[in-house]
Formats: sequence, structure tokens, C-alpha cells
Amino acid sequence: MSLTVTAVSPAPEPEPWFEVGLIPTTLADTGLGAKGIGSHVNLEVDVLAKYTERLLAFSGARGGAAAHAKGATA
Repeated sequence: MSLTVTAVSPAPEPEPWFEVGLIPTTLADTGLGAKGIGSHVNLEVDVLAKYTERLLAFSGARGGAAAHAKGATA
């Protein structure tokens, strides 16, 4: 399934968060309708996000330097 991110927390937020938009069919046909706020789910990041993270590492953007220092590759 593919989810659409509809909002994200500001960068300096001490506890980052994000919201996704779910259509009624997704809620009915998956287990997501039974999940509450704070429930654990498995998320996989798409290739574009991995490339973006890698590019940010080279620019010295927040979070990128730490990923680069740990030897992370995208």
C-alpha cells in the first residue's frame, strides 16, 4: 500500500511526527483502521527519500552529517 504524507512536524520539534491521509477503503481492507495513535507499524522508505537523504549528507544539512559519519549509504 502507498500512503500520502499530509503533514510533518517542524525540524526543531523534540519529538518528530507525521500524519498520513487514509481513504475509507484502505481503513476497511487493511489493519490500519484498528490502529490507534502511537501504535507501532512497519514503514519502508522509497528510493527517492533515500537519494534525498544522501544528497543532504553532502550538503551538511541537519541529520545528513550524522548519516554520512555512520557510513550510511542510500
